[in-house]
Amino acid sequence: MKNALTWLMNPPTDGPASLLLLRVMAGGVFLWEGILKFVYANQGVGRFTKLGMPFPHQTADFIALLEIAGGVLLLTGLLTRAIAIPFIIEMIVAVLSTKISLFLGTSPLPLPPAPPRMGIWAVLHEVRSEYAQLFVTAFLAVNGAGKISLDALLARKTRQQERTEGDPAGAAEGIAA
Repeated sequence: MKNALTWLMNPPTDGPASLLLLRVMAGGVFLWEGILKFVYANQGVGRFTKLGMPFPHQTADFIALLEIAGGVLLLTGLLTRAIAIPFIIEMIVAVLSTKISLFLGTSPLPLPPAPPRMGIWAVLHEVRSEYAQLFVTAFLAVNGAGKISLDALLARKTRQQERTEGDPAGAAEGIAA
């Protein structure tokens, strides 16, 4: 358990600056999808009710808050690994709760407006957003938020503080330089 917590709270911070692009993509989508769940009932409680989710009002609100807060965390690169894990779970649940019934042609949600309307090709077309979100968040969980992130900034500050506490004379030299 300690190793898992250490892994979770100490992501690599030396990844390329281009990881910012992935964080903006995934974080932005989670953020605006969370907001949409509050703004449009058919995207939040209505959708969760149609899907037969337990406690649809509470579930929709919880997921919306998770997406808003988590989207902001991804955008800023703070606690990237910690938020990636619930997002991975969320995307798996989203796929399982919506795409199996689409495949079978029994979806309680509106079918796609144009063919294919059911079956494997409909699923492959409709799953694109969840697929992208799932794999981007999995990538960020493994690789961290990159150099341009609050995770990296906090890691640099922690390392600097540890050096200062371990060698006060060396810290004074670092400040003077």
